[in-house]
Amino acid sequence: MKTIISLLHNVPLFQQLTEDDLLGIAPLFTEKKVKKGSILFFEGDAGGEFFLIKSGVVKIYRLDEAKEIILALFRDGDFFGEMSLIGSHQTRSATAETLEACTLYILKHSDFSQYMEKSPKLLFKLLETTMNRLRQANEQIYDLTFLGVRSRIMKTIIRLSEQHGVATSDGLLINVKLTHQQIANMVGTVRESVTKVLQELLDDECIQIDKKLITLRNVDAIKNEIR
Repeated sequence: MKTIISLLHNVPLFQQLTEDDLLGIAPLFTEKKVKKGSILFFEGDAGGEFFLIKSGVVKIYRLDEAKEIILALFRDGDFFGEMSLIGSHQTRSATAETLEACTLYILKHSDFSQYMEKSPKLLFKLLETTMNRLRQANEQIYDLTFLGVRSRIMKTIIRLSEQHGVATSDGLLINVKLTHQQIANMVGTVRESVTKVLQELLDDECIQIDKKLITLRNVDAIKNEIR
């Protein structure tokens, strides 16, 4: 119970709730352990569940003519599926797959709807959270439309460092293991282009890479090259 409540404190949707409210909501979550490579849901599936990650990494992606497009990566403390809390008849707009073994907390719309009816503030917060995610999606669409490949790759690295960055003595570590192909799937390019740009950033000592973990050594230099 303490673990789920501590996680809820960091989820924007629940931050305005009182401790009593959180104590009432926490038992509605069910814990689920899943293996690496598990599909949590497919694009087009019926919605109805909100996911909170206790541990592990989940990728959200769509398939375009069999080509994978990664929309987001979520790890410990992150959440997804919030639109399912608005309406249980929503269909999934993307597929969710675990990149590591995960422990998840799952909340069903049917169990949560009673709280939305009691708390208009909670409903507005849910809409605000959803709008923030839509703004992020719109920014990604803009980048894919107007930025060149090199800039898209660098902006994606910056965004990942903002979402998953951990300060170290060497710089800002993106605390998610990423292959060149996965980065390519995020920016809509081929693996060879990612390899080339990362090698250039390595040569310029802007980043370092160790066992698929990227550390940004000079964030400002990378940002200045995005155009």
